[in-house]
Amino acid sequence: MKILILNEKEMRSIMNMRSAIEAVKEAASAYSNGKTNIPLRANLNVKEYNGNSLYMYGYVPDCKALGVKLVSVYPDNPKIGVSACPATVILENAKTGEVSSVMDGTYLTRLRTGALSGAATELLSRKDSKIFALIGTGGQAESQLEAVLAVRDIEEVRVYSRNFENVEKFVAKASAGKSQKFIACKSSNEAIDGADIITAVTVSNDPVFDGKKVKRGCHINGVGSYTPEMSEIDENIVLNAGKIIVDTMEGTISETGDFLKPMAKGTFKKEMITGELGDLVNGKCKGRESEDELTFFETTGSAVYDLVTGQKMYEMALEKKLGKEIEIA
Repeated sequence: MKILILNEKEMRSIMNMRSAIEAVKEAASAYSNGKTNIPLRANLNVKEYNGNSLYMYGYVPDCKALGVKLVSVYPDNPKIGVSACPATVILENAKTGEVSSVMDGTYLTRLRTGALSGAATELLSRKDSKIFALIGTGGQAESQLEAVLAVRDIEEVRVYSRNFENVEKFVAKASAGKSQKFIACKSSNEAIDGADIITAVTVSNDPVFDGKKVKRGCHINGVGSYTPEMSEIDENIVLNAGKIIVDTMEGTISETGDFLKPMAKGTFKKEMITGELGDLVNGKCKGRESEDELTFFETTGSAVYDLVTGQKMYEMALEKKLGKEIEIA
C-alpha cells in the first residue's frame, strides 16, 4: 500500500485560497443536497492537560473523498511552542478502503476554515466592502485575512485581540508585501467602527465586540465558537441579522454557544436561521437583499470540508508529483 505524505510547505504550493474557496463551495453544495455521509464529530475531553481530541470522519461520493481528521484543541500548547490545534488528515481510497494519503491537518484546517469565511463573504457581503475588521490573532487568523482579501477589494484592515503585543506582531507580519493599510487596534470598538466585514476568530466565552456598534450593511463571520460555552458573537447580531447562514445546520445548532445561549434564554429559535452555505450556493435560499441588510455566517466546522479540500489537494499533488510516497505492507 502506497501512501502520499504531504507537509505544510508542499500543501501551500499545491492549492491557493481561491481554489480552496471553490472546493468548500463544492463540499457545501454536496452536503446540503444530501449527497454525503458525515456523522457528527466525536469529542473526547482530556481534562488533565486542558485539551480536547476530536475525530471528524465521513464520505463524499461525488468527490471520492473518504477519510478522517484527527484534531486536538490544547489552548496551553503555545506556551511550549506547539500549535494549539495540532491535526492530521488521513484519506482513504474510496474504492478499496486503503489509506491513500496522510497530510498536515493543522494547515488544512486553517485553509478550509478561511475558505469557508471567504465563500460566505463572497456570497453575502457588499461588493463595495473596503474596511475589514479581524478580531483574534491566533493560528486561524492568517487564513481568515487571506480569504477576505481573495474575494473583496479591501483597502483597510483593522486587527484587534486582547493582547496588544500579539496584535502588533500579527500586523507587522501580515502587512508585509500587501497594498492594504493595516491598523493595530487597542479596542474592538476601534476595530469595528465603520467596518464593512468583521471576522471573529477567538475561543472566547463572551462577546468580543459590541453588536450595537456594527454599521448597517455589515457582514460578520463567526469562526471561533465550537462548544456550547463559547460565544464570541454578540447576541444583538444573532437577533438582528437579516440573513443567518451556517456551514452545517446539524453541527452548528448542537455545538456553538453563539446560538445555544440565546436559544436557552428563549430569544432565538432554529427557524431564524436562513439556511446552510450549501443552500446559498445551490440557490435554495436568498442571500443579501439590500445594501443595509446585516448578514451573519457561523461556522463550527465539518469533516465534509476537510475531506473534499484534502482529496482535491491529494489529486493535485499527484498531478504535480509533489509529496513523499511511502510504502507499507
